[in-house]
Parts: sequence; structure tokens; C-alpha cells
Amino acid sequence: MKIQAPYLLFLGDANDELSIKMAKGVADWRPEQCVGEYRLNNCTVSTGQPAMDIKTAKAAGAKTFVLSFANSGGTIDPAWIPFIIEALENDMHVVSGLHQKLTDIEQVSELAERRGLDLIDIRHPSQSFNTGKGYKRSGKRLITVGTDCSVGKMYTSLCIEKAMKAQGFDVDFRASGQCGILIAGDGVAIDCVVADFIAGASETLSPDNTSEHWDIVEGQGALSHPAFAGVSLGLLHGAQPDAIVICHAINRSTMRGLDNRPLPSIAQTIELNLAAARVTNPNAKVAAIAVNTSSVDEREALKICNAIAIEHNLPCVDPVRHGVDAIIGNLT
Repeated sequence: MKIQAPYLLFLGDANDELSIKMAKGVADWRPEQCVGEYRLNNCTVSTGQPAMDIKTAKAAGAKTFVLSFANSGGTIDPAWIPFIIEALENDMHVVSGLHQKLTDIEQVSELAERRGLDLIDIRHPSQSFNTGKGYKRSGKRLITVGTDCSVGKMYTSLCIEKAMKAQGFDVDFRASGQCGILIAGDGVAIDCVVADFIAGASETLSPDNTSEHWDIVEGQGALSHPAFAGVSLGLLHGAQPDAIVICHAINRSTMRGLDNRPLPSIAQTIELNLAAARVTNPNAKVAAIAVNTSSVDEREALKICNAIAIEHNLPCVDPVRHGVDAIIGNLT
């Protein structure tokens, strides 16, 4: 799926920072793709983008109206439909990362069809995929994997892509989740692909390329997580990575969404992911470890990363705090 920028980010009545992670992600990583944000009166959070309504955003060049928040159940509140309709009447495409489909709302679907506009439900890929084959593809690939969900795989991937571009690499970020797709402008919501076709979708996401080209594939879930390991495995097999970056968040007492289930060790995560990756690329290697140290101060963050680096004989950094030069240096 492809999304036309620039965007007007609709925050609705959100009041939780985590609920606008789609909006925050694109505002942080692709601010040039945004014209502003549209907040309802009782919205208490912001991306920092300029505040504007739909007509003002259209005059500023907005092409796509983005429902860029999450709520319990992933439903579209009927109170938001007039704003979606107003966006369509102003010739904007509409994107949603919610579970409920825009295309299932009759008045919205009919208006979009009459005006020749796209309704893009990021969580519901419309394309068809083949099953994975595991055949060798040209080009180079790096994938981020995790000891758990929500440990910074997307941010690590984007940090690596940005730094590699600055160093003159031929490189692309390949988005596999709704936030990444909005940032990249295209991609595959891999967790919404039918299970038999996850590996094939991952192969499509990162096709043949020139020998020096790098694809930085955004990881999903974690092989050790009972709920999401299937998605993680299919994505890993299809990515056929040459390099793996292990992502980890410190000071977690249990895996996300699970009671009393400790995180696997970094060593266990390395072992699991290498074994799985080598099914489709026997030469896959772990290139580095990326640690989310946001729960501690800078001094403690450096101490933790240094200790992990020594323990595993691998570069270890917090990509946001320390940069990723050490990771890139271990790719060549």
C-alpha cells in the first residue's frame, strides 16, 4: 500500500501519549511529510505539529487525512465520521490504522468512490501474496528483532537507515507495521497477513536489489512472545537477513501484556533468532545489540551498554542516545 504525502494528522479526542504513536512516529521521523495536526477540543496530547483544521490543511497542500491514533478495540467513533467526510469533500485521501475498516462505513465508502479518492486501512492489506520460497535474493538485508514487543525495533531501524544514508549508503527502510508504513509511505502490515503468506509477504517487502543495496526491515513482535512469535518467525524467514540487530528494553519485569513471564536473556534471543534466520540465509549473523535505556540516566545507560557489549562481544548502543555508527561499522 502507498500513501500520498503530505498528511494532516487527525488526533481526535486522544488523551494518552501512547495512543498517538502513529502520529508521533511520522512527526518525529518525517516532519516534512506533515502539514499539521487537527485536534478536537478535548484532546490533551500533541505531536508538536502546527494546529489547523481541514480547510486550512488543504490550502497548505495536504493530500491525506490520517486517523493517526489508537483506541480500545480499534473502532471508528461515529463522532469522527463528519470529519472524515469533510476531508473527502476537500479531496483528501483518508488513512486509518484502526481495526475497523473505513471501507465498511457506507457513507464514507460511497463518497470516496464518487470523488475518486483512496480509503487506506493500513491494518488490512489489499494485495495478494504467495507463500514464501526462501530462494536467495540479491542485495543486502538487516532486520531488527526483539527480546520482547515494543522494545524499539522501529526506532532502531529508522536510526540505522538515517545514519546509513548520511554516510552515502544505498539504503531503504522497509515498513512492516502501521506506524512504519505511515512514516515510509508504503509497506506491508505484516501482522494482518494470513499466516501461510507471512513469509511470502516479507519477501515481497524486500525484493531483489543491487548487490550493494541495504534494506532495513522493521521487525515485529518477538520469537519468545507466545502471542506474536508466529508473525516474528514468518517475517524473519522472508526477510532472509544478512545482519540481525537485537533490540532490548531494560528494567522490564515481565513480557508485554503477560503476567509473570520474564523476558528471555539477550543470549537466548540471539540463539533463537540465528537458528530461525539461517533457515533462509545460512550466513546470517548478529551485528549488534540496541538497548532502549530511556528508564535510566545517561551515565547508567553507558554503563549498561558497555557491560552488554563486553558480555556478548558485540557493539551495543542506545540508538537514540548514542547513535548507530558502531552498528553500521560492524556491517562492513
